[in-house]
Amino acid sequence: MTVTTERMVLRPWKETDAESLYEYAKDERVGPIAGWPVHQNVEESLQVIREVFMRPHIFAITLKGEDKAIGLIGYLVGEDANFKIGDNDGEISYWIGVPYWGQGLVPEATKAMINYGFEYMALDNLWCGYYADNEQSHKAQAKCGFRFHRTEENIYNPVMNDYRKEHITRLTKNEWLEMDR
Repeated sequence: MTVTTERMVLRPWKETDAESLYEYAKDERVGPIAGWPVHQNVEESLQVIREVFMRPHIFAITLKGEDKAIGLIGYLVGEDANFKIGDNDGEISYWIGVPYWGQGLVPEATKAMINYGFEYMALDNLWCGYYADNEQSHKAQAKCGFRFHRTEENIYNPVMNDYRKEHITRLTKNEWLEMDR
């Protein structure tokens, strides 16, 4: 399944995306702020695609007319989420390569995922998290209607082997229904 926006096609990940994933994931400004380490080579990126990204409801962000993965957006549902949410709730996770920062692509993709989550997946609530030092992610979530819900202190991140402060935001189905879409 693919999801289309004005400027993007959100599609399933393919093994052939390993080169483009590595191109963006080797940048120190991308992974660590999102909670994962810098990729060391294309083989590591391929392994991440196979083991983490090739799952239901996880999409490669591509620009229309180009089939190059420039980021990721997708859902972790219920107990698969990075923090405690309801069984029929979804956590939206995302990142995008540095050359595409500041162009409004993440909010555009997130709005499409909000519609996907409530309409196609029939989820009850949508959640996002952002680490205390990731103001860009906070702004993207606010633009999409997510509201502050709680802060979790000293959360262990096994992927980075560190402890972080994470702010959790939420969008309920009723809030979404009341939004100007």
